Amino acid sequence: MRTIVIDPVTRIEGHAKITIHLDADGYVADTAFHVTQLRGFEKFTEGRPFYEMPAITARICGICPISHLLASVKACDAIMSVRIPPTATKLRELLHCGQIVQSHALSFFHLSAPDLLLGFDSDPARRNVIGVIEDHPELAKEGIALRKFGQQVIEGLAKERIHPSWTVPGGVNAPLDRAVRDRILAGLPEAKAIAMRTMGFFKGVVDQFKEEIASFGTAPTMYAGMVDEGGNLQLYNGKVRFVDAAGNIVVDQMEAADYARYIGEAAVPYSYLKAPYFKPLGFPEGIYRVGPLARLNVATRCGTPAADVEFEEYHQRYGRVVESSFHFHYARLIEIIYALERMETLLNDPSILDRHVRAEAGVNALEGVGIAEAPRGILIHHYKVNEEGAITWANLIIATGHNNLAISRSIDQVARHFIDGKKMKEGMINRVSAVVRAYDPCLSCSTHAANQFPLEIRLLDADGSLLESVRN
Repeated sequence: MRTIVIDPVTRIEGHAKITIHLDADGYVADTAFHVTQLRGFEKFTEGRPFYEMPAITARICGICPISHLLASVKACDAIMSVRIPPTATKLRELLHCGQIVQSHALSFFHLSAPDLLLGFDSDPARRNVIGVIEDHPELAKEGIALRKFGQQVIEGLAKERIHPSWTVPGGVNAPLDRAVRDRILAGLPEAKAIAMRTMGFFKGVVDQFKEEIASFGTAPTMYAGMVDEGGNLQLYNGKVRFVDAAGNIVVDQMEAADYARYIGEAAVPYSYLKAPYFKPLGFPEGIYRVGPLARLNVATRCGTPAADVEFEEYHQRYGRVVESSFHFHYARLIEIIYALERMETLLNDPSILDRHVRAEAGVNALEGVGIAEAPRGILIHHYKVNEEGAITWANLIIATGHNNLAISRSIDQVARHFIDGKKMKEGMINRVSAVVRAYDPCLSCSTHAANQFPLEIRLLDADGSLLESVRN
């Protein structure tokens, strides 16, 4: 047996590697997706006051700290047993819309665009954001501007772009300033125009990737995402809905505190990343997907005008249930449009400037669960405290964790379709990495490589000797 090792998988947030085992005839026999980092936040937060948890757990991620802040403060709200002021709810959602825009823009324009714009088989030395800037300067410039706008929304509301302290248990710690509201509103038309131009461009090129669409994780799964009572897409409010592979609702309006009835967590021997599953079906049969693709499969519509038009066209093109994980890219663009439209609605609500934005309370419950939709999917924070409010136990189910089983299955499908063990080509290996990028996994945002692209693909013989390597 021969083994191909991709270490690390590039253009994702964090460290992972993939092993692909080939049989004697050069066909793929088995694959594995390894997350090689260990996150110990659940354990080292024990003993900390519960109200410190938002600031602590947000440090898990430098790309989506807002999502952790929101899931955490919702868990803390439950411990305090308070109903936060309505304006605080709107401000938290507004902040999250900025997070969705900046994170989705990063994924599409910076991490995946090199494959989509330059080609999966293009020269790996140029298949990066620099190559995109050289070949598509206007699109690259607009991608930077769109992400910048999302970051400026966060900064305007919370005074900091990364790890802000504005979102607190009970609400937010300061009301929205009128000048900030007006500044965001002034920037929205151009941001929406960029999003619509990008959508138009993508719809014009997406059908060039028919082979990738047909093989990038198309196996039927369940899907999970947050919706309101009418089935509209929700990113901050709402409750969780599970649908089966045909789109039939299996669980609807799941309360945050009931998540353990439906979501189990398994450990796999080849990865530090937990593998959640739909508990009624057991492990590993209860595989489901979360994130943009899943959210648009569980929702009946988005609930904003332009996003709803794109939602309908998307489903007309690919069916009521969109199976291919390649279409995470398409779904991401629809969600950017939705988030920008929600921003406009929230900012034009006169109550958004209300001064009452925080409820005060102590420990009124010894347990709390908070759920929010991170850019990559459902994010769960579950805390238990003692009477003094110190954390005695914590469990975090990260969005990418929900997709762990689906990512592994998608890697296997792509590898079996594209890899020819008789001759290793960089482009076919790149597609194995690209299906991981489609999910936009957030494994860790603290690792960087300066002035190098530390990717090596190695083909090993059965005895472990190196037969061939490709480096870029």
